[in-house]
Order: sequence, then structure tokens, then C-alpha cells
Amino acid sequence: MIKKGILLAGGLGTRLYPMTLAVSKQLLPVYDKPMVYYPLTTLMLAGVRDVLLISTPADIGSYERLLGDGAKWGMSIKYAAQPKPGGLAQAFLIGEGFLESQGCALVLGDNIFYGAEFQKLLTESAALDDGAAIFAYQVSDPSRYGIASFDERGKVLDLEEKPAKPKSNYAVVGLYFYDKTVTAKAKTLTPSPRGEMEITDLNKLYLQEGKLNVRLMGRGYAWLDTGTCESLIEASSFIEAIQKRQGLMVACPEEIAFRNGWIGRNGLIAQAKSLGGSDYARYLASLADGV
Repeated sequence: MIKKGILLAGGLGTRLYPMTLAVSKQLLPVYDKPMVYYPLTTLMLAGVRDVLLISTPADIGSYERLLGDGAKWGMSIKYAAQPKPGGLAQAFLIGEGFLESQGCALVLGDNIFYGAEFQKLLTESAALDDGAAIFAYQVSDPSRYGIASFDERGKVLDLEEKPAKPKSNYAVVGLYFYDKTVTAKAKTLTPSPRGEMEITDLNKLYLQEGKLNVRLMGRGYAWLDTGTCESLIEASSFIEAIQKRQGLMVACPEEIAFRNGWIGRNGLIAQAKSLGGSDYARYLASLADGV
């Protein structure tokens, strides 16, 4: 059972300059909440309460001010710095002390997921105790992404990074579950020609062992990558439409913590009061009133 999670919120966000010259990309708003709330609640929906957030040395303080130690949500949130972009797999070396030779989930700070069965998919994946699980989403332009091809049982056959002639149209998204051997495997990696420890190389180690499985995110799921101005606007519009139509909030840490039994009604009320007269605060208060 996966109990620990790493949220990687580093990078310079150069595709969003000048917006990200003074603020971390993952602190930018996606409709009514900071971008980082979306990957954080992905871990929460998987049942992960012990989280390590990795960001740049300059931005760690901002995340600490926003999220604190996680106690307000019944969680534990710790922080670590990535001095310079060194690849996604570097997260396991930075987080070695945090992981303590345990398995973990890794989620990228600019990936947003939505779907009716999403929590079920996550909790099933968090039950992993051997091997690794990655997630794949059908895209119309697979040459832009890392691509997974797999058999009818979900066993991965091959991984390709931005292939000219893709073997499938399923892109690997920024969400991964790994067993307790992940840190040891990460230590064997050598930097790629661009000087980074590639997550694809780590996944290929599991593939060589026959222990890499893919979980498909089919129709009814949304995967949004907020790395450009256009995709940031699209993500905000998507969240706005869902929330206004349903009257339910997407990626609300307080609500998920309450539904998970990590905080009680009094904790929910306290959080509502701390957020002033915002619509967000009123939503939390309405949840508490409905108990």
C-alpha cells in the first residue's frame, strides 16, 4: 500500500514568462484556487497523507506559507529544494530520506485530472506493493508526448519519447506509482544528453523486469497540462464550467480531507472562517452546515 507521495513543483516555467519571472508556475491560479491544489488533491484522493513537495530554493517559502505543514487537512507536508532542473527521476534522490525505502506516488505540479471514477482508479493503484503503475491518456497528437504501447492486459510493451512514428496514441501523463525499489533504481540512472534524470529511463527499468503496468484514462476523464498560456486558460475554463454546472468544487483539499475522515466538522468550520468572505469560504461553510 502506497502511503507516501512526492509532488514535484519545480522548474522555471519559461513557457509562461513573464508571468513566472516572480512566482512559481504551480502557484498561478487555475480558476479559483492555486494550481498546486490540483495535484495535491490527486494524492489525497489516493489516500496519501504524507507528502513531500519539491520546488526551487527560491519558491519553497511561498509553498510553506500556502500549505503549511498540512495539519489543517490532517496531513503531513514536508519540503525539499531542487537546486536546478535535474529531471523528474531526481525527485527520488532528493526525497530518499523522506521515502525511507518505501514505495510512493509521484505527481507533477502542473497536471490536472478529472473524472467520475478517478478516485477509484487512484485507490486501486495505491494498493500496489510490487512493480510500478503509470497512466495513459489518448491524444490526437502523440508525437508531442512520451508514448506507451501495451497489451490487452495492461502490460507495457514499449515506451517512446516523442516518437516520429508512434506505436500508439496513448500519452504517459504526470502521475506514477512505484514500489519500494524506486530509490535504488533511480540511483542507477545516468543523466540523459540534456543533463537530466529521465522518468522514462526509470520506467524502462521496471519494464525490463516485466513489472510496469499501465492504467488507462479513457472516455470520461480529463487530463490537462497547464504549461502554456493557452492551456492555463483552457484549464480554468474547464474547472469553471464543471463547478458552476454541478455546484461542487473540484480539487478542494478541505472537502477531501473531511470526506476522508482526516478532519472533522469543527476543522472544516475553522478553515472556512480563516478564508474570509470568499466564495471558497462560503462553500466550506455550506459543507459544514450540511453535516
